Amino acid sequence: MERYDVVVAGAGPAGAQCARDLAARNYDVLVLETESEEDFPARSNKSTGGTFPSMMASFNVPDDVVMNFTDEVVLESPNDHYAMTQPGAVLEFAEFKQFLVDDSREKGAEYRFDARVSGPATEDGDLVGVQYNGSETAYGDIVVDATGPSAPIAKALGVSDLQREKQAIGIEYELEGVDVDPPGYADLTDAMMLRLDHSIAPGGYSWIFHTGGDTAKVGLCYIQNERHREHAEEGMTVDDYLQRWMDSDPRFADAERIASKQHRGSAHIQPPGSLSTDSFMAIGDTVPTIDPLWGEGIHQGMKSGRAAAVTADACFTPRTKEPDTSAEAMSVYDDLWHEEVAPQMDSRLLLTELLYLASNDRYDTLMKDLKRADQATLSGANSGSKRALLKLLHLGDLPDLVKLGRERLAG
Repeated sequence: MERYDVVVAGAGPAGAQCARDLAARNYDVLVLETESEEDFPARSNKSTGGTFPSMMASFNVPDDVVMNFTDEVVLESPNDHYAMTQPGAVLEFAEFKQFLVDDSREKGAEYRFDARVSGPATEDGDLVGVQYNGSETAYGDIVVDATGPSAPIAKALGVSDLQREKQAIGIEYELEGVDVDPPGYADLTDAMMLRLDHSIAPGGYSWIFHTGGDTAKVGLCYIQNERHREHAEEGMTVDDYLQRWMDSDPRFADAERIASKQHRGSAHIQPPGSLSTDSFMAIGDTVPTIDPLWGEGIHQGMKSGRAAAVTADACFTPRTKEPDTSAEAMSVYDDLWHEEVAPQMDSRLLLTELLYLASNDRYDTLMKDLKRADQATLSGANSGSKRALLKLLHLGDLPDLVKLGRERLAG
């Protein structure tokens, strides 16, 4: 019977990084991926690829998977905008994923493509591996679910608690012929822009990520929350909202879609429940890992993969003894997740939920507030500081705060 130290389900950034770190420590690790190797990553190419240099440096990601390095982050409201200096990188996401797979393979990780994971493999009630392709079993001392929101292993083990009403859905096109600096708009040359405007993305936001020259990634996402129900139009899909924005915004007047460059995805904006149990950890979008404020999921996913690898290493040390994969030993991952992967998650979630519920007029006011705020306040708000967040709140925000508090107590 073929047995591995760790079996990882899913070859996305979180799963591949976990395998990459484990293989570098000379562990026997197997990654199961649904897609065929010839197509990978076609169906799973679902990210805008926006990230920051800290991720690139922390995980030794080469520059050749970057479409464009950016200098600014721009926030837009219906009638105003705010720009701040913040270096970033827009990745060619498929090439980035392929790099992680290739690099982890060079370090010794084994990949099995065309392997559709269906759930955990158990014996006498104990987790012993992963079921895939119907009757196949991959055995491992530790199992890691990195399959994203489908989460077949985490759901079966009672770890996943993803809520449908907290799911954000999104679509993105890659366009050419985009005017990134037209009159009356912010200059988006070498910038990543997020727009808060319920007339475009009811209950969410839209974006333009400059990818060089006259090309850009353009998309939108939303949660079907109260503001979505208030502003949504009957029969309109996420595709319809994006097309309407492209038809009405002068920046796209001469733009054309680049063939086969369409991406769809979803993520959950909610606090996580449990993250691990006996011999098991859930990483990446299998749990709500995406940064709630910026929508950036790559760095958080990579950090969760690394935290899982660190936890597994601790469970196997010293290697002369039987590994301790009890729930208590695996809970080291939970601690690392809350301390290093997504610190101040509750505060950042609160700010995000307030943003989604705010009116278009409040978005215009927010831009003015951001322009007046000092750098310490902005940095503090971005990191989830309650004191900094209070400086950006207005008396008119109180009803939404009360409503969110009641929802959390009820939940």
